[in-house]
Parts: sequence; C-alpha cells; structure tokens
Amino acid sequence: MSQLSPIQALQQQRLLLELEYQTEKEAFRKQTEEMGIERKVKRGDAWYPLKMGKSYYNSLNQLAIEVFRTSDQDIEHTFEFGKTVMFFSCQNNQSIQNNQTIKYLPFTGTVSYVDGDRMVCILPNEGYSVTLQHTENLGVQLSFDETSYRLMMDALDRAIKGRGRLGELRDLFYAHRPVETFVFQPMHFPYLNPTQEDAVNMVLRTKDVAIVHGPPGTGKTTTLVEAIRETLMRESQVLVCAQSNMAVDWISEKLVDRGINVLRIGNPTRVNDKMLSFTYERRFEAHPDYPHLWAIRKAIRELRSHRKRGDDKFHQKLESLKSRATELEIRINNDLFSEARVIACTLVGAANRLLDGQKFGTLFIDEAAQALEAACWIPMRRVSRVILAGDHCQLPPTVKSIAALKAGLGKTLMERLVETHPEAVTLLKIQYRMNDDIMRFSSNYFYDGQVESAPGVKYRGILDLDVAMEWVNLSDYSEYSERSFKETFIGESFGRINKDEAELTLNTLQQYFERIGKQRLLDERIDVGIISPYRAQVQYLRRLLMKREFFKPFRRQISVNTVDGFQGQERDIIVLSMVRANDDGQIGFLRDLRRMNVAITRARMKVIILGDVPTLTRHPFYHQLWKYVQSLKSV
Repeated sequence: MSQLSPIQALQQQRLLLELEYQTEKEAFRKQTEEMGIERKVKRGDAWYPLKMGKSYYNSLNQLAIEVFRTSDQDIEHTFEFGKTVMFFSCQNNQSIQNNQTIKYLPFTGTVSYVDGDRMVCILPNEGYSVTLQHTENLGVQLSFDETSYRLMMDALDRAIKGRGRLGELRDLFYAHRPVETFVFQPMHFPYLNPTQEDAVNMVLRTKDVAIVHGPPGTGKTTTLVEAIRETLMRESQVLVCAQSNMAVDWISEKLVDRGINVLRIGNPTRVNDKMLSFTYERRFEAHPDYPHLWAIRKAIRELRSHRKRGDDKFHQKLESLKSRATELEIRINNDLFSEARVIACTLVGAANRLLDGQKFGTLFIDEAAQALEAACWIPMRRVSRVILAGDHCQLPPTVKSIAALKAGLGKTLMERLVETHPEAVTLLKIQYRMNDDIMRFSSNYFYDGQVESAPGVKYRGILDLDVAMEWVNLSDYSEYSERSFKETFIGESFGRINKDEAELTLNTLQQYFERIGKQRLLDERIDVGIISPYRAQVQYLRRLLMKREFFKPFRRQISVNTVDGFQGQERDIIVLSMVRANDDGQIGFLRDLRRMNVAITRARMKVIILGDVPTLTRHPFYHQLWKYVQSLKSV
C-alpha cells in the first residue's frame, strides 16, 4: 500500500469495497433463497408470525408502523435502529419450513425503534401500510443494506476528489510526515492517571489527528469524555461518532452524566427514558413550535385526501401550507442544533440530511478500530481535525469477502495511522478491570507488556487461593466418558456446535457456583458471561441453561453471547466454550486472535476456558496460552 499515492490507495479501497458489496449481496441472495424462515427466526434475523400494531406519522413526518413478535421471544434478535427490513407472507399458512410458500412484498422499510418484542418501522409511503394491514401470515426479516455501501462509496469518491481541508487530511493520513501540533504547557487532571492525562493533552494539542489507544479496562471512555469536555472549552460544538449504535449510546450517556447537552441523531439500542430524552426525535417533539407544525402537517394530509375535482386553489393552498411547514421545521432544527454542544451519531448516520451544511472543528470517532476506513470518511468532510479512540488489538471490522480481506479492506484507518504516525498515538497503560494474572497474558502478547494493573484490582478474586485462569481440557474427559466431545457442523450459515462441550461448560460453572455458595452469589450479585465464538453454540447453551433447575435463581446474573456480543462489557466470571475439537487441528476463525483477546479480557476475577488442547495448541497462540494457564497452577 505504501508505494501508492493517497488517491490511488483510496481508489483501491473503493474497488475492494465494491468487491465486498457484491460478495455480501450475493451471499444475501443465496441465503434468502436457500435458508428457511425457521432458521432465520432461530438466528434472530427474522420475526414470524407478526402481530400488526398501529400506523402513524412520527414527529419527523415519516410513516411508521408498529409490529410485534409473537413467538420465539427468548431468542436474541439482530434488529436495531437504521437497519433495512423486508416483509414477507407465508402463502397458505403452511409450515414455515417450506420455503416455496414465501412471498416477499415489493418494498423495504427501515427500523426506527426496537424495544423487546415491539418494533417500529418506517415505510416509504402510505399505500404500503395498507398492504401490510391486509396481508395474512406476515413476517419481517433483515434485508441487504444497500444504503451503507452507497454512503461509504460516496465518501471515498469525495475524499478522492477532496480539496481544501478534506484533501489535506487525506494526504496527511497516507504520508509519513509528522502531524502538526500546538505548543502549550500540559494541563493537569487530578482524577486521571498519567497516561490518560497525556492522551487528553495530546488531543488538545493536535491540529490534525490524535489517537487514543485503549487496551481493555484502561478507561478509554473516561479519557475520551474528558478530552471532549476540554475541547468544548475551546470550541462551541463537536461531532462524536462510532461504528455501532451501542457505542454511540454508551459515550452519549457518559457525556450526559457529565452535564453536557448531547443531541443524538438516530434512536438508541437500549430504550430507556434517559437515552430517549436526548434523541433528535424526542427533542423535536418537545419543541414549543411542534404542535403548530403538527397541525399544519395534518391539514396537508387532509387537503390531499379530500381533494375535489376542479379545485383550482388546491395547489396554491398545498404550496402555502408546505412552505409554512418547511419554515417551522428549519426553525426547530436550528434551535436544536444551536443548543447542543455534542452531536452524536453512527459513522453512517453522519450522512443524515439533518447535518447538511453543518461544520465542526473536531470529530471524535470512538471504537475506531471496528470501523471500515470508508465509513470514517463519511463524517470527515465536515471537520478540520480528527481524534480516533479504540484498540486495534480487539475486534476488527467484519469483512465477508476473503479476497477483499486479503487485499487489505480489513485494515482500518486507525491501524494505518498507528503505523504512519506513531507520534500521534497515546497508549493508556493502567487497567482497572482484571486480576493481574488475567491481564498479564494479554499485556505480554498484544501490548508489548506495557499494560499494568491498578493496585486496587491486582489481586481481585472470588475465592481464597483461587487460580484466576483455568483451562478445562476436553480430551481429559473423552478418555473415560462415553461422550466424544467432538464438534459437529450445522449447515453453511449456522456454523459449528459441540454439544458435549456445552454440557461440560454448564457442569463446570455449576461446580464453581457450588464452591462459592448460593447465598453469596445472590448477595454480591456475582455475574457471569458465557462466551462462544460460534452462534450455534450460543443458542444451544442458552437453551441448556433455561432447562437447568440449578441455575434458575441466577438467571439474571448469567448472560450467554458471542464475542462480538460482549464487546465493551465486563463480568466477574467469564466462561469460554471454544467448540473446536477435531483430529486435523482445524480451528477456523479462532485464528483471529483479536477475538480471543476480547473474550479473555471481559473478566474481572476468573476465566474458565473449555477447549480441546490437542486441537487448539497446534496454533502457537493457544499453545502459549495453555502453557501460561498451566504456569499459574504451579505458583
């Protein structure tokens, strides 16, 4: 990549993104044709059957329709704000296993809001709402997301042609010349540690770009919130973006807690009053001019529906009402934007027409190591300097096309900048989450041993003389048991499962719980994350857990999810079900070691790994991890 000019490098990115787009589109087409709805429902990518709720115009004058999930309510679904959905009906109410009976309706909608088993979708026009109300045996599933790809490609085109500040940033990001900085005495922040303090000072000094590299548990969000607060002492407004809605919610909530006026473009994933109160939609409704605007919109709809033949004044009346509505919308929008100090949205959300014409001094991108570079260019045209925060040793962005991945599409802007501009990076070095024995392996393997534990957490533990990391080897059990403990493969798109290992996972956790004692588990609310890299295993573990009488009292304290599902979270105990166990030493995408870094470092006090040692330790990383865990026993 380094021999290419900035423009050539971005053109190459665009070609790879096009390849990824085609790959994902094709995979989606095949999946729609081949995978039964029943499987989609089990994966959380579809709801069937649906119960229809009311349809109405929301405060942004979009036609919204409510739908309710009526079955499989224990399955964690993948619908969230901004995702594209398509509706289908099962023709003659046959079993949904027979895919021939499925008819897709000829339009797509967009998720506006999801709360438990209720979802609100935005529809393109009123006719479609009537269609849905009159369609029997209705379901909804995720659709292929054309919009994000279109916006990323537009952003790359804009960066390629970029003049002015956008062009300067593009050239700087691909060059090895040092970033420019202001010179001033470092500021002191009594509640930050020295590396966090350095990071905030670096953010304030930079004219171009700064990177806050935050390994697990090092207080990246705390540092970022402080950097945003200090920046707001110097600028009237900043733009804060992240790849996922969840990450945007998280940083927004922390900023609101510090008394900062945040305007959240888009709807949050966790729907509670605190989160909703700073969304654009809620603020828009709460504006004093809103009732007046609502009355005008209603008048427009009535005028359209009661149009009389030969009414010469119809167009005149309509245009007059529409221009009054537009005037009010602009006024409300200006008020909301002028009051807010932080505008928060996803990277793709930064293309929202509400932001048209808006310019910002500084853009903060959180979880930057999880975003494709193309997505980061979407908000970049609105700003003059960029602050990236994240950890490129944790979860990477998802790339479906192997060819695009190998050619470098998975390399994020943050990774590139860490290489070309090491002078702009601050590594946060003190972690406040884990027992030192859990942290030390991750620190040595991923961060050159630079991350240290804060004294308060160094010896964290649940039981006296407990070992912080354990590895339960499946092979030890298969020797004297009827069970084989081997993985099995379920269908192309569902992946792998290891049922014997799942049983052993819960048995091991039950034994550990018995050692701690029921009362203490409940009194101290000791929480557990059961993680597996494979979705099929996660679903299977959830079902097993529901059936086990022993775990009933602790239901609320145990969550089961994939590694990605635990991103940014932490638990007292983490149990890892690795699934892979075969004679060929095949470990598939367990080779992505960054995922393992995330999984292990979710734990505060205890990690229990269930994995087949002969299968996994052929890979040098797992060999090292196995040896490390063994060394803890002998101390």
